[in-house]
Amino acid sequence: MIFLKSICFAPILIFPLGLKCQNPLFIPPVLNGTTFNLTVQPGTTQFFPGINTPTFGVNGNLLGPTLILNKWDAVTLNVTNNLSTTTTMHWHGLHVPAKADGGPHQIIMPGTTWSPSFTVLNDAATYWYHPHGENQTNLQVSKGIAGLIIVKDSSENALNLPRNYGSDDFPLIIQTRAFDGLNQIAIATVFDTVPMVNGVVNAGVSMPAQVVRMRLLNGASERVFYLGFSNNMSFWQIAGDAGLLLQPIQYNRLQLANGERAEILVDFTSMQGQMIYLQSFGSELPDGIIGAENVGTGMAQITDYDLNPLNGGDFNLLHITINAPTANPVTVVPASLVSQNPWNPANANITRSISMDVLQMCPPCMVEGPFGMNGVQFDMNTVNITTYKNSLEVWTINNLTMVAHPFHLHNMHFFITGINGIPLPPSLQSKKDVALVMPQQSLSFVTQFLDFTDTIPYMFHCHNLHHEDEGMMGSFVVLDSSSLSVQEPGVSEFYFFPNPASEIIQLTVPCPVSKSFGIEVCDLHGKRIFYRNFASAAGEKNLKLPVGELNLSKGAYFVSVIHHHGIYRQKLIVQ
Repeated sequence: MIFLKSICFAPILIFPLGLKCQNPLFIPPVLNGTTFNLTVQPGTTQFFPGINTPTFGVNGNLLGPTLILNKWDAVTLNVTNNLSTTTTMHWHGLHVPAKADGGPHQIIMPGTTWSPSFTVLNDAATYWYHPHGENQTNLQVSKGIAGLIIVKDSSENALNLPRNYGSDDFPLIIQTRAFDGLNQIAIATVFDTVPMVNGVVNAGVSMPAQVVRMRLLNGASERVFYLGFSNNMSFWQIAGDAGLLLQPIQYNRLQLANGERAEILVDFTSMQGQMIYLQSFGSELPDGIIGAENVGTGMAQITDYDLNPLNGGDFNLLHITINAPTANPVTVVPASLVSQNPWNPANANITRSISMDVLQMCPPCMVEGPFGMNGVQFDMNTVNITTYKNSLEVWTINNLTMVAHPFHLHNMHFFITGINGIPLPPSLQSKKDVALVMPQQSLSFVTQFLDFTDTIPYMFHCHNLHHEDEGMMGSFVVLDSSSLSVQEPGVSEFYFFPNPASEIIQLTVPCPVSKSFGIEVCDLHGKRIFYRNFASAAGEKNLKLPVGELNLSKGAYFVSVIHHHGIYRQKLIVQ
């Protein structure tokens, strides 16, 4: 393996970096159909000869099968938890009802089965699945729970593309892992010194001398990869996170942040008998990205970051031997792919600003955290954003820290509209669900919340799994603005009257409230008109809110009482 840096000491076990032999690339098995049975289970894996490491997997010891879904199919996924602890399963990138999303609110207890059902609405692309439990995501993904989802549709099927799985269409889950002195997988450490593809260290594979397709996933906890080939040959990106591009984009480097996917075509037609490496060129990453030479400056640096030889180094990921072509090879890269229909941000009815914050003021905190969103950390009992079905919105993500964060939005894809006013590179002009936001950078995107409404929340968060587990995450609900009332369980003791109102709104809190609570008034598009925080009450508390003080004109609004148990929300008519 090739590195630009050396290392003399680290408390985490670092295996020999110069191993020459290749281990056969593991190609995950495929599951087809409309009913998928997935068992999350413990196991052991030999990442290195003679060393058994405890791992987790789905239907096996490590990783999981690739799920093949067809657009418009109604599917059921039966997820059985055979671990001794709770888990969850999130269908990353899929547009699904909130109750099927698999976030921290859909816990699967040990020995039980969770069976979400939904219609596949996504366009053809590569998605993935992984746990998303509160404070457990990094551990469970690092120990091996992850798998690919391939969605197919008629538009993709009409193109002359490689699609023979494992023959000219290769799934590549790229990760780095850290191991401690007992050969256990370590988390929340900078010493992820062992790169692997599909769970294999020093992986090697044979590919045919023709145009091949590689489905790339950055499944690493923290590291961003800058991908290319050892001979600097060009390749073509044909898909991003959530769909095919308008046309193939040719280049020789591809940045892939945590959780991002990309599909590329590589033309090996004239290279039969040659050997090359898929590599990550960390030496070319901009500072501030985990994996680059430097993150932060002066006293604001990640502890021991410079002791990891992968940081700022170029290293091999996959050894590729190019053999004879298949019987019916694809030999031409198509000139065009599918049409794009991005939403127009000028038509957005809501704009939101999300800040990526440092929650403690100290120099190391700027790069190590703890981090939050809009000044707070994730709370299972709090809904941070309320929006409404069909709302077209522009979100601006402001990174106020000194480290890059991959921002992920559940449920909906988005189109990036601007980064600090700089024109977007072609690789970002596609449907996304993850976007890397650089330090002190503002990134804006447009999205629309279609199809599903519920009081169960979706997530938005940093996809650096250590940051996510520490609370760099928020939640949002999508409601139906045509509903006369929306109420979440557990807080029905809050009520207000009269309704319709003309002069005064009276809110009554009839039970003891041990914590403060907030009152929010939004219009039907989700725009906040009023918010105030109130202190706790020992007994019944009556609040009188003058309509004039709230600046409410005649019309319909949503009034929300936000309490540590949840939210009570009802439509208010002002006449």
